[in-house]
Amino acid sequence: MHTVKITAIRKADYTDLQQLYENPIEHTCSVSEGDTWLSVNARCPDGFCESAWHSMQYFVQQLAAGGGNFYDGWMKNPRSAMISCNDGFRPVSFLLETIDQPPKPI
Repeated sequence: MHTVKITAIRKADYTDLQQLYENPIEHTCSVSEGDTWLSVNARCPDGFCESAWHSMQYFVQQLAAGGGNFYDGWMKNPRSAMISCNDGFRPVSFLLETIDQPPKPI
């Protein structure tokens, strides 16, 4: 099974939609552009956003199992995918990439 690197590439912030539709909340998304995580054995990385994980879990599982080439050539690198979380107010786009080297043991 391959390790999948997850990188936050872009984070949008739709303040106009937040003002119109969102109830005030204390904690919003803490992901920053450039943050990275490793999914080992197609598992959700510790501390990773559960909602974002649900958006990408299928793609991580497929990449970890050696799959890819989603939607007949959608990505330049067939062993990758660009997936966004489902937060309509501050969506984050994540690059998923298969990496061949396993993480170092702790």
